[in-house]
Amino acid sequence: MIGRLEGRPCEVQPGSVILDVHGIGYRVSTTLSAFDRLSTAERVVLRVHTVVKTDAIDLYGFFEEAELAAFERLISVAGVGPRTALAVLSALSPADLVTTIDAGNVSSLQRTPGVGRKTAERIILELKGHLTPGGVVEGNQSLDAVSALVNLGYRESDAVKAVELARAEGAGEDLAATLRIALQTLTR
Repeated sequence: MIGRLEGRPCEVQPGSVILDVHGIGYRVSTTLSAFDRLSTAERVVLRVHTVVKTDAIDLYGFFEEAELAAFERLISVAGVGPRTALAVLSALSPADLVTTIDAGNVSSLQRTPGVGRKTAERIILELKGHLTPGGVVEGNQSLDAVSALVNLGYRESDAVKAVELARAEGAGEDLAATLRIALQTLTR
C-alpha cells in the first residue's frame, strides 16, 4: 500500500492533483482546502490512504496526520465512502469535525454534499468519543479492524459485519483476534 508520496505537483485541480514522483505521475484525490497549498508549492509530502478496488487503485492525500486519521475514521462509518469523507473534510477541519461530532451538530454535517440526516446521525453516533480535539484518533479496536479490512480490499459494509461478528464470538479488545475471526468470516 502507498502510505506517503513526496513530489512535485504537476496538474492541480480542486479536489485532485497529479503528483510527479521521480517521473511517475500519481493522481491523488485531496480536500478542496488543499488546493491553494498545492497550487503554490514546488514540492509536497502527502500522507496517503490507498483504496484497492477490482478495477482501480485510488489514492487520497492529506498534508496533516490529523486529516488522514479523521478521513480513516469517517470511512469506517457504514455508508460513508472516501468521496463523502473528502467532502466532509473539505468543509470541516479535523478539529471542527471533532467539535461538530461532540456537540451532536447534525445540521453542520448535513451541509456537506452527499450527507443526509441519517448519514450525519450515523457519523455522530459511531465517532462520538473516538476523536480527540487535535483530530488525532483515540484507539478503537473495532474501527481499526474495519479500516484494515477495507485496506485489504473488502467492502466496508462487509468489513463492519465481519468485525461485529468477531466481537460477538469473543474477540474482545484484541485487534489480532478480531482480524483473524473477521477474515475467517469473510473468506467462507
